[in-house]
Amino acid sequence: MEGRCLKQLVCAYMLLLLLLHIKIGPSMSLEFNNSDGNYVRCIERERQALLALKRGFTGHGGEEELLSSWGGREAQKQDCCRWQGIYCDSRTGHVTQLHLGDQYLRGSKVPTCIGSLTNLRYLALFFPEFDGKFPYQLGNLTHLQYFKFEGNLGGRIIEDLNWLPYLSSLKYLDLRSNNLSSIFDWPETINKLPNLRNLSLSYCSLPPPVFSTLSHINSSKSLASVDLSDNIDLTATTSVFKWLCNYNTSLVNINLVNTDLSGSIPDVFGNISSLARLDLSYNILEGVFPLSFSKLCSLRYLALAANNLSGRYYDIFQILPNCAKNSLEILDLQGNYHIVGSLPNLTTFPHLKRLSLSGTGLTGRVPESLGQMSKLEWIEMANTSLQGTISETHFSQLSRLLALDLSDNSLSFNVHSDWVPPFQLEKIALRSCKMGPSFPHWLQTQKKVLDIDISDAGIYNLPSWFWEWSHKATSMDLSRNQIKGTLEHLRFEFVYNPGLNLSWNLLEGPIVSSILSLNADLSNNRFSGPASFLCDPSVSNLTFLDLSSNNLSGELPDCLTHLENLIILDLSDNAFSREVPITMGNLISIESLKLDNNKFVGGFPSLKNCTNLRALGLENNKFSGPIPKWLGIRFPDLVILILRSNLFNGSIPSQLCHLTSIQILDLSINNISGSLPKCLNNLTAMAQGGDLIDLTISYEYKLNNGPSLSYDGENNENLFYFARIYDDEMTITWKGTLSRYGSTLGLVKSIDISSNKLTGEIPSEITRLVGLVSLNLSRNYLTDQISRDIGKLQSLDSLDLSRNLLHGSIPTSLFQIYGLGLLVIWTCHTTTFLERFQWVLNSKTTMPRILLEILIFVDFHLRGRVL
Repeated sequence: MEGRCLKQLVCAYMLLLLLLHIKIGPSMSLEFNNSDGNYVRCIERERQALLALKRGFTGHGGEEELLSSWGGREAQKQDCCRWQGIYCDSRTGHVTQLHLGDQYLRGSKVPTCIGSLTNLRYLALFFPEFDGKFPYQLGNLTHLQYFKFEGNLGGRIIEDLNWLPYLSSLKYLDLRSNNLSSIFDWPETINKLPNLRNLSLSYCSLPPPVFSTLSHINSSKSLASVDLSDNIDLTATTSVFKWLCNYNTSLVNINLVNTDLSGSIPDVFGNISSLARLDLSYNILEGVFPLSFSKLCSLRYLALAANNLSGRYYDIFQILPNCAKNSLEILDLQGNYHIVGSLPNLTTFPHLKRLSLSGTGLTGRVPESLGQMSKLEWIEMANTSLQGTISETHFSQLSRLLALDLSDNSLSFNVHSDWVPPFQLEKIALRSCKMGPSFPHWLQTQKKVLDIDISDAGIYNLPSWFWEWSHKATSMDLSRNQIKGTLEHLRFEFVYNPGLNLSWNLLEGPIVSSILSLNADLSNNRFSGPASFLCDPSVSNLTFLDLSSNNLSGELPDCLTHLENLIILDLSDNAFSREVPITMGNLISIESLKLDNNKFVGGFPSLKNCTNLRALGLENNKFSGPIPKWLGIRFPDLVILILRSNLFNGSIPSQLCHLTSIQILDLSINNISGSLPKCLNNLTAMAQGGDLIDLTISYEYKLNNGPSLSYDGENNENLFYFARIYDDEMTITWKGTLSRYGSTLGLVKSIDISSNKLTGEIPSEITRLVGLVSLNLSRNYLTDQISRDIGKLQSLDSLDLSRNLLHGSIPTSLFQIYGLGLLVIWTCHTTTFLERFQWVLNSKTTMPRILLEILIFVDFHLRGRVL
């Protein structure tokens, strides 16, 4: 009986499909590619056009090299409907879709033959080397409904879009990452596309529209989605808002992220009654919520993150319209530090899925009523002033919760040891929340965790189930706890290649290689033993490894050839000895290498092939011999070079002047002799002032692929490559004291060649390095006079020329360096120096340039006498 019913159901279903096909007609029938059975082959002239198109692209890329399937003698390759990326109409054989958006199409010109594919409905191209000239033949594609053309923002300026209005059927237009800076009439062009629904012009250097071009004639009334993000000049005038007003009854989505939008939030948004999604994040908006928002009855998504908005939380939730309380799903206000106050009862917003309030002035306690909001999927309230206790009541009905971030607050968890939460979290971020001393047992119930951060949580132990429980994680941070024990007998098997941070704990014993299949930070523990674990082939995927500040010892093994993916390696502050192995030179991807504070000996490490190096720290070892000439030639991107406290000898090679990116050069406390190179003015990075945009010196390293969560909290099961940003840290001698720099390392521009055996004069060329913040040439045998142009170094904060054989007068320009905080000139030979010093003392009340801790020591070789 059941089989008979099933057969009847299948027959009915097939009949329904047939009727639907007849009803909708061939123009809307399903398209296909690479199918078997009877079908219409592609049309020969379109096949020839596609082959001409392939020849027009001088090269291609992508994982599958899609274009290589086009053409060939075999019957299958002769039919263009079987080619990859090609879709044909199942009845007529016309090419209707061309998918090349994931292929790197080389060459600078779009082949004109593309205009002969007049039946195209879908066209996607990725053309980074585009010359900016669209062929007018594109206007022949009058049936085109979807057009995506991704270029290169740093490429040529697009000359015109005159062909675009001919695409009268267009519904989706995406021209992201093309330079449209000279297209001032772009709104008028868009207005001539009567069927357009989705528009993306992000990263296009869009200019503000000229008011005279804002014509209402032929304006599309169907436009529903506009993405103009990352166009920093776009909002220089208010004209773009006047253009948006044309669509005040059709627009559903507006994205103006990172467009330098300033001042108060314009009321125009409140007048777009159809608006459901508004994203104004990463701008410089200020002031309070506009009352016009109370009219947005369809609002589902509101993101105003990373602005300078102000007001009270209570008032904000009062302004949000009553009519939107049953529609609002996403609210993102994070990064607005002047939005203050406690969180009101939000149960009147029953459909809220994501609540992102991190980095605001949120105070008080987390309301227990939050636990009644059963639709919540994301809670982000990190880095605020919340305090108090988190209990089970806060989560009583949050069965859909995927992400919880309460980091960097004064919160403590107080739940029963046998508590089973109603949710299955994928992101757990509870940094600095007090959860210890025992490891939270409730975490064992969470079977889908991808990202976990429970650093600085007062935890003393890791349970035996932890490593099996976390085997699908993509990131784990347990740093800054007091976790004890060893890793010696543990087995680590991970599905992905997660980032693991166990730094600043009390772990000891040997390091096992299986944990190094990760990107690992094991620094500041008590690990000991040799580094033989680096020889295991399983560590070949490493891109980041920090083993600094442990008790590792012995000789580095000569087996590092397989670590060619390693970008950051920090072995500093251990007890490694003997010579650095030759295979260290096989780290061809390395950008930051730190071997400082060990017991290495021998000549300069063989690093010729490490041409990507940006930071090299070898200080406080026993390296000897000359500084190699190739050092200045092989490392064009070197920013930091620290060779302090070694036994290097010989002269400073003039090739070091080729280090045009160098910002920190420390050769101090060695046996270097000879004169200072006169070509130091070629160190061009030091001839520029500090760039506030580059506060840090950072590197990007990749993790292996793993699943992620999309912004709106919906699970994305696709696999992605994750990139992490590492902000470098360095110990630098500053005003005679060793200081650690990280968050402002990019602002430091320093030369320290003190405590060597340099002779000769201080070359006047050094005064061209106007970006220098610190210059230390003390404790050498430098002679002659100080250049009278020394005052050009206006960025100097510290200057130390002490314990040399300088003579002559002190240039008056020296005392015109406004920010000079430390000046040390010690051991001079003329009484003119005393006269200049007296002049400074007499002038200091009217010259605030000599600031704070100015110290001027004078020793006229009168033993024991210091003025």
